[in-house]
Amino acid sequence: MEQKNLSMLMDLYEMTMANGVLGTEMQETIAYFDMFFRRVPDEGGFAIMAGLDQLIDYLNHLSFSESDIAYLEGLHLFSEDFLAFLRDFHFCCDVWAVPEGTPIFPREPILTVRGPIMQAFMVETMVLLLINHQSLIATKANRIVRAAAGRPVMEFGSRRAHGCDAAVMGARAAIIGGCTGTACVLSAKDFDVPPSGTMAHSWVQLFETEYDAFKTYALKYPKSTVLLVDTYNVLKSGIPNAIRVFDEVLAPMGCRPVGIRIDSGDITYITKRARKMLDEAGYPDCAIVVSNSLDEYLIRDMLIQGACVNSFGVGERMITASSEAVFGGVYKLAAVEKPDGTIVPKIKISENTIKITLPGVKIPWRLYDRETGKCIADVITLHDEKIDDTKPYEIFDPEYTWKRKTVENFVAKKLQVKVFEKGKQVYTSPCVREIARYCKAQIGLLWDEVTRFEKPHTYYVDLSQKLWDQRNELLNHHQCGGKQA
Repeated sequence: MEQKNLSMLMDLYEMTMANGVLGTEMQETIAYFDMFFRRVPDEGGFAIMAGLDQLIDYLNHLSFSESDIAYLEGLHLFSEDFLAFLRDFHFCCDVWAVPEGTPIFPREPILTVRGPIMQAFMVETMVLLLINHQSLIATKANRIVRAAAGRPVMEFGSRRAHGCDAAVMGARAAIIGGCTGTACVLSAKDFDVPPSGTMAHSWVQLFETEYDAFKTYALKYPKSTVLLVDTYNVLKSGIPNAIRVFDEVLAPMGCRPVGIRIDSGDITYITKRARKMLDEAGYPDCAIVVSNSLDEYLIRDMLIQGACVNSFGVGERMITASSEAVFGGVYKLAAVEKPDGTIVPKIKISENTIKITLPGVKIPWRLYDRETGKCIADVITLHDEKIDDTKPYEIFDPEYTWKRKTVENFVAKKLQVKVFEKGKQVYTSPCVREIARYCKAQIGLLWDEVTRFEKPHTYYVDLSQKLWDQRNELLNHHQCGGKQA
């Protein structure tokens, strides 16, 4: 399948707004847009940033073909000048983003676009689509990986993904979240990660007997034999036939079995019995792999109950993030820049207070304890502020402002890196494996109270005093019936 030009993958209003400002005094406006999210999926303590590399690729190839122009012309919505603008389109915005694999929290800007208003309008859909999707899957995958308590988790979800791209990019995000491999061969090839897989039940059904199916497979793959033992009866036929093949086929070849896979039944009970049978037969090194609609809660409970499992294959509930299938990131105007360089903050106000935006050009920071290395809190400041980590710094809850803390002996680091400068890429994404290693290390800097599944401790994302004052000034200005500058 040929790569399709995705430049037209945008909501219509992005084009109608761009067309609307063309030829007006607003055309030369430089705008700042922030992407952020409001709530962590599954009531978790944190999310994981992912999808940036695909956004970089999209922005590098953003252009409109003659067939695109002809289609838009046929809608009779757009001026000839706007169609000419699209014909000569060249992306020229600045972009900053939090690197992939970084733990992220609600309200903080995880991506910022600065550029001509017409262009800033037109990238919204793909910014949200790419970051939302992969961040959702990476976050879900990491929950599952943490539930597995150090046991490998393999991504098995391609057949249940919501389309081809969701299968491939979902596997990428799952690797970032901590999965050790994927069943999707295309994803394994594209992202240089280990492919994983055994056999299907159809293989076993194809043969006259289960033993014949196992024997044939073992002869074909003697150094990587993993047998699916639940086609008929795990304990009465599957494992006995597997052991017989290990003895009669692999042992004479000087090979050891890699494992068995169980895909149904009471996993905890069956794996305990299976482990005992394999050990008594002389195969304590034969791994037990389990699958079957698993998620973090099932995995956690199985291990608490003593299930004998060496690794997990997780499919539909990870690749679709079925427990909460929306990440909810949004893309909002934060400021405009006048020709003289003056920044004018913009705010969106709503009866739903969670939808009130943070105005202005902002920088998200992360504060780390110098002694433990652990994350203390995040702080969002205005762009012209700097957090001096050589001095004590007071942080406070932006909603309950009497909750204050003076932080000392800390390191302050900016969360965003520059990705594009005037439309030119200035950042190179690490490979997926490097991102996964970085992700694991960064999560290790969070306190356990933040990473627990049930009622995690709220990790604070505070505002600088200057930003807090600016937000409240604009809120009060609006309440008094004033207009934004």
